[in-house]
Amino acid sequence: MIFESCKSILYSDTLVPDIFITEYMPSMDCDYVKVYIYCLFLSKHNKQATAEELSKKLEIDVTRVKDALTYLENVGIISRKDNNITMVDLKEKEINKIYRLKTTSTPEEAALSSERNKKRNRIISAINNTFFQGVMSPSWYTDIDAWFDKYKFEEDVMYALFQHCYDHKGLSKQYIAKVADNWYSKNIKNSFDLDRYFMEYQKLKDIKTKIVKKLKRQGPLTEYEEEYVEKWVMDYKYSFDIIELALKRTTAIPNPNFEYINKILTDWYEKGLKTKEDIVAYEKSRKQCAAKNKTKQESAPSIPQYSNFEQRKYDKDYFDNLYEEV
Repeated sequence: MIFESCKSILYSDTLVPDIFITEYMPSMDCDYVKVYIYCLFLSKHNKQATAEELSKKLEIDVTRVKDALTYLENVGIISRKDNNITMVDLKEKEINKIYRLKTTSTPEEAALSSERNKKRNRIISAINNTFFQGVMSPSWYTDIDAWFDKYKFEEDVMYALFQHCYDHKGLSKQYIAKVADNWYSKNIKNSFDLDRYFMEYQKLKDIKTKIVKKLKRQGPLTEYEEEYVEKWVMDYKYSFDIIELALKRTTAIPNPNFEYINKILTDWYEKGLKTKEDIVAYEKSRKQCAAKNKTKQESAPSIPQYSNFEQRKYDKDYFDNLYEEV
């Protein structure tokens, strides 16, 4: 027996999984979203269509349609074999990602894990309500849990991580992981570590602003220039007063750059100069030595060199006497 639906297209619906809306759509190109939804519509009615036909129907360039299909396949929400396209069941995919095979543990380990999970669940719930309006995608739960294990962050640090990313560039998983990697490299584990880091971060930010102002730059520093400044402040522990001494040295050369400034500051750091007074005294001593060396060179007796002597002059009487002798 064959059962057929009697609904016309006027009364039918194409269901879009919430997983797609929360997990994939935010970072997806709008044309790719159109292609995906239309593919859902075609698969529901078991229809066929080429990339060229999709291009005409959706009013999208055929190259964009092909790019969209490639992207959808790469992120794993469609699969292609020959000319057949299969829509992946996103609900089943997420269930398979979330499911984990449990192993036995001791009562002590179970109690510790239970207490830890209570704290994590409270923070994850707070993250869900604050940053996702209570509809956070299931994959976020597994990612946050993995970040807890990887970075060893305490619960309040994990919440601060989301707050920081939300206030700056948004809640992209790639961006959050990048910030988390940076915090982990700074040995941030608890709120005290985080407070110390933010104080240093604010100090670094202020110094960058002052440098841009002193150099009269129209735009912000480049990524490579920021790395130089971070080294001067974080590694060398130099304040802006010391950095400004190096900036003043750039007036003596045409087209100064950060590499030149870095050489000056690195030279001071390698010589163990830590304060502005130490550096001023060192530069004064260096100039005095250079002036003495110059004075010595100027006062030293000159040695006649080839063609470096005064030519003897002869008058008319000298030549007359010379001819008479001959």
